[in-house]
Amino acid sequence: MTALPACYILHASSLLDLMDIVMERFFEKLMYASRWIMAPVYLGLSLVLVALAIKFFQEIIHVFPIIFAMKEVDLILVVLSLIDITLVGGLIVMVMFSGYENFVSNLDIDEDSEKLSWLGQMDHGSLKNKVAASIVAISSIHLLKVFMNIENIENDKIMWYLLIHITFVLSAFAMGYLDRLLHAK
Repeated sequence: MTALPACYILHASSLLDLMDIVMERFFEKLMYASRWIMAPVYLGLSLVLVALAIKFFQEIIHVFPIIFAMKEVDLILVVLSLIDITLVGGLIVMVMFSGYENFVSNLDIDEDSEKLSWLGQMDHGSLKNKVAASIVAISSIHLLKVFMNIENIENDKIMWYLLIHITFVLSAFAMGYLDRLLHAK
C-alpha cells in the first residue's frame, strides 16, 4: 500500500479550520441574503401610500359640496390636514426608496426614465436627518392646526402638544449637530 503525499493528509486542526471557514461563509451568506426579508416591508409601504391617497381625496370630496358654507378657519384646517397627509406621504416615499437602496439592493432604473435626484445619494445617516426634519414639519403642521382650533382644546393638551413638538425639534437639531460633528472628522 502506498502512502499518501503529505499534502493530502488532513490533521484534526486543519479539518476544524476548514469547517470553521465553511460555516462562517454559510452564515455570512445567509445573513446577507436575509436583507431581502425587508423588500416586502418596503413594498408594503406603498400600500400605506395608497391608503393615504384615499384619505386625501376623501377629504377633498367631503369639502367640495360645503366649501361655500365653510368658515375660512375650517377651510384652513382642512388644507393643513391635506398638507399633513402629503408630508407623511413624502416621508414614506423617502423611507421606502432610501431604505430599499441602503439595506436591500440598488434600484435599477433606466437612464432614459425619470429618476429622483436624491436617489442613490442618501445614506442611512442623511435619511435619519431627513426623517427627523420631516417629523418636525409634520409636527409643526399639527401644532398649527391646534392653534387654529385653540378655543376647542384644553390648555393641558396644548402644553403637551408644545412639549412634544419642542422634543421633536431638539431631537432633530441634536441629530443634525452630531452628524455634522462626525462628518467633520
